[in-house]
Amino acid sequence: MKITVNDQPMKLMAPLAIQQLLEQLDRTQPGMALAINQIIIPRSEWNTHQINDGDNILLFQAIAGG
Repeated sequence: MKITVNDQPMKLMAPLAIQQLLEQLDRTQPGMALAINQIIIPRSEWNTHQINDGDNILLFQAIAGG
C-alpha cells in the first residue's frame, strides 16, 4: 500500500489504523493534529480510522492562538 505523509511517499506492508502509523513514525507527542486527504480526523477516531491506499496524510503540531 502506498501513501504520502507530509509530502513524502511511503509504503505500508499491511493496513494500519492512524494510531498504529503514528507509533511507527514515533509521532505520538501531545498536540499533534492530522488530516487525511484534506479532512481533519479527530483524535478520538485515531484508533479505528484505517489508512487506505493512496491516502495523503498531513501531520502537524496544533498551536493555540490568542
